[in-house]
Amino acid sequence: MDRVIYEPDARRKQPPHIELALRYAPNIKERNMPKFFEPDLGEARDSPFARDAGGKLIRRSYWLDMSDRTLVLAMTKGIGANLTNDQKKAHLADLRREHLIDQVCAQEILPPER
Repeated sequence: MDRVIYEPDARRKQPPHIELALRYAPNIKERNMPKFFEPDLGEARDSPFARDAGGKLIRRSYWLDMSDRTLVLAMTKGIGANLTNDQKKAHLADLRREHLIDQVCAQEILPPER
C-alpha cells in the first residue's frame, strides 16, 4: 500500500506557518487550520481583516503599527469585538502577538455540575 504524502498545490501559496505545519504533520486535517475571520468585501472593501488568495493580511501594516494596548482595545471593544475567540486567537497568532491572547479572549465560565 502506497503512502500518500501531502504536497501543497503550487498554484496556491500557503502562509509560512501553515506550510511548516503541513510539512511536519502531513496528516493534519483542514479543519485544524486556523480559521480567520472573513469579512464581506462587498460591504467593507477596506476591512483590516481582509486577506488575499494566499491567506495573507492585505492591510498587515495597519495591525503592526498598533501598540499592544491599542490592539487589545481594538479586539475587545472595537472592530474585533464581534469575532469568536478562535478567530481572535488565529488573528493574533498570525500577527505574532500570541502573548495578548489572554487579554483579548474572554474566558468561558462553565456553570457547576449538579
